[in-house]
Amino acid sequence: MPAVSVRSLAKSYGDKQAVSDVSFEVEKGEVFALLGPNGAGKTTTIEILEGFRDRSGGEVSTLGVDPAQRATQRWLRSRIGVVLQELAVEPFFTVSQVLTRNAGYYPAPRPVDEVIELIGLKEKADQRVKKLSGGQQRRLDVGLGIIGNPELLFLDEPTTGLDPLGRRDSWNLIRQLTADGTTVMLTTHYMDEVEALADRVAVLNNARIVASGSPTSIGGRDSGTVTIRFALPEGVTASDIPLGVQSIDDGLVTIRSDDELRTLHTLTGWALERRASPSLGSRSPGSRWRTSTWT
Repeated sequence: MPAVSVRSLAKSYGDKQAVSDVSFEVEKGEVFALLGPNGAGKTTTIEILEGFRDRSGGEVSTLGVDPAQRATQRWLRSRIGVVLQELAVEPFFTVSQVLTRNAGYYPAPRPVDEVIELIGLKEKADQRVKKLSGGQQRRLDVGLGIIGNPELLFLDEPTTGLDPLGRRDSWNLIRQLTADGTTVMLTTHYMDEVEALADRVAVLNNARIVASGSPTSIGGRDSGTVTIRFALPEGVTASDIPLGVQSIDDGLVTIRSDDELRTLHTLTGWALERRASPSLGSRSPGSRWRTSTWT
């Protein structure tokens, strides 16, 4: 049984369609990302899965139960963790007090000291919430989400407002949680975050899923023509290269291929035979250039 199953999910507010015919599954133990711009329907979808918002149509299962059924909502909420976009915590409580209070809501919470260590706030354990920086408050958000030792963790734009170091720390924490068996479902604006964390991703736009698959396959980046560039070694002409050369510009050779792996294998084998040491650059549609040099 998947951790989350969604079939033809729909949510409307009067004439406005917030989510329309959305379907996907989240397997246990994986990181699944919903990627899309503001207003695409990410948060609405997450709130329906958490049981905090009713749906207009479709079928939804979270940890095997319908999150809209009141009879199982208490059971479900004791087994999921939720990290919202904004912190709503009493500002005069300390970090330790907030986590200790929330730990009491769960049947088998994580130890408070362990959570404080995980979120990197050990030195701030006795600091009042109002004295924390924005990044530290975001870490506390995550701590509140994992204090119940959840089977399934929902992260709604978990790194918004964090500096680059804070984002990296959050990514490492998410990796640690999944290594321990926690299933993670996150929403984000950032493709680099999806590439760093997600096993699979669904792209939402205008209330619908417009693409889904692994991060490397979104937008056809695992297929189609790849462009490979490298500097032409001294004393070598285009006719010496064992593949079709499309162009040479300022000494840079350009080769386009539908089979990146085989083409790179041929080129590197040829270079080794000539006792060269190539570092080839390649680009698939939608990806960034990797710097190419040849010595």
